[in-house]
Amino acid sequence: MTAAVTSIASVRPKEFHFPVAIEWVGGRRVKALVDGKHAVEACPPLVFSGDDATTWSPEDFFVAAAASCLAVTFTGIAARAGLAYDRLMVNADGVCGQRHDGNFGFTSLWLGLELETAGDPAEARRLAERAEKTCLVAASLDVPVEVSIVVNGS
Repeated sequence: MTAAVTSIASVRPKEFHFPVAIEWVGGRRVKALVDGKHAVEACPPLVFSGDDATTWSPEDFFVAAAASCLAVTFTGIAARAGLAYDRLMVNADGVCGQRHDGNFGFTSLWLGLELETAGDPAEARRLAERAEKTCLVAASLDVPVEVSIVVNGS
């Protein structure tokens, strides 16, 4: 093989790692640890026999991961396009139930992106739709994700 072929063959595609450690705190409470970041505690939600309605649950994290991914994906796309906006909000709802495979789990996820901009509403919608298509978390889920986009002028 030539040197050029050897170097091309050794190039790896982009790969990113997001290591997390989960440590038991006591009872049914754990904390998520990521180097250099604040620990976040979690426990089961009340509907799964949890005992603390004020602490985030893994289910909350799941829904929040998709919603926050859509929001931050939009902020990056909007910044690169030069779109200014006054307000960005993503509301979300994850539904759990019996799935087609017989397991109990998330059956759907709804994300509602609301945006206020003094810019071109059509351009803002186009950028929001691109964010919907490129949100890494939602694209990685094996559950139907419905997104609604509302753009209001400010």
